[in-house]
Amino acid sequence: MKMMKKQAQAGFTLIELMIVVAIIGILAAVAIPAYQNYVAKSKFAAALGEVSAAKTPFDVMMNDGAGPAAIGDLPVQASTANCTLALVAANGGLTCTIVGGPTAVATKVITLTRTAAGAWTCAANVLAADQTKIIGPAAVCTANG
Repeated sequence: MKMMKKQAQAGFTLIELMIVVAIIGILAAVAIPAYQNYVAKSKFAAALGEVSAAKTPFDVMMNDGAGPAAIGDLPVQASTANCTLALVAANGGLTCTIVGGPTAVATKVITLTRTAAGAWTCAANVLAADQTKIIGPAAVCTANG
């Protein structure tokens, strides 16, 4: 009588594969929202940087006594990959409407307002609940959405 040899197991069992899939699902549930917050924060920071770059030429024109009448009067691009710039009425400041990006920041408006003394304030119409996720806890801008 011939003896049958038991073959060694090759591969993973169904239970082992299900455990791996569950672990990957848990990691994705944590990582995806964190990544979305990171992308929103970086898009907001890029847009804020672009609108902030227009402050200096705006100040120069105001100090020369002739404030800009249109965004085209400033030596900046009116539309970039991150925002569309516009002037606040009557030399009050600048706005940046964020272009693209995640829902948390898409079409949100960053407003830089210049005081008569030349100081700048920043406000953004993001939700107050999203402020720490997008703007940061030490807010560069105040949330007014």
